[in-house]
Amino acid sequence: MSAPAGPDLGWRAPEVQDELPGLRLLLSEVEVGRLTPLNGASPADVEARLRELSSKIRGARAVGIRREAVPGAYRVFFRHIGLDPDVVRTPIEAAVLERMVRGAFLTGGLLEDVLLISLLDTGVAVWALDHATLEGPLGIRTSHEGEPLGRSPGARPLPAGRLIVADSACALAVLFGELAPGHRAAVATSRLTLFAVQVAGVPTIYVEEALWSCRTALEHP
Repeated sequence: MSAPAGPDLGWRAPEVQDELPGLRLLLSEVEVGRLTPLNGASPADVEARLRELSSKIRGARAVGIRREAVPGAYRVFFRHIGLDPDVVRTPIEAAVLERMVRGAFLTGGLLEDVLLISLLDTGVAVWALDHATLEGPLGIRTSHEGEPLGRSPGARPLPAGRLIVADSACALAVLFGELAPGHRAAVATSRLTLFAVQVAGVPTIYVEEALWSCRTALEHP
């Protein structure tokens, strides 16, 4: 049996490639095999893994996580693009802080839990889009003044110069931020496009592992 194909590499607009050469978008498509709806209660194996991580990640790890190599690289990148990571937290720091406030990693449904587990295991965030709503390959560019975030009626306009994930037709997500309404996974979604953002200092193997973890968990019947 042949090994599963690795993730695809998204395109980068010339201005992004010139300004941020270490920034890459890695992509993976997945056919959902779980019988549970993506927003339904997680199966026992997923919930058990969340409980295990709740016990493993406690105060000392939470305090020191920003000094680990992968979280630290995302903090450096945030500062480079003008975000204060102590205000706009990196995904891994936001997740760990929420665990400390709530006392545990609480289940949020199958897809949310799978993405969270992958983030906690690798330090790399993965986002999911409904594959059926996309037009062409995904990549990273800067936004145009007033362009909508997604194709849904009433989609909010974006300011100029924001780093976004886009397909050939429109903006789909603010980088490290909001996903466009109408392009998120829904109850009837059967195929997903997963994406993860690699920055300078984050080894490719961590990003590939994050995508692989999500893919295998969602393909599992």
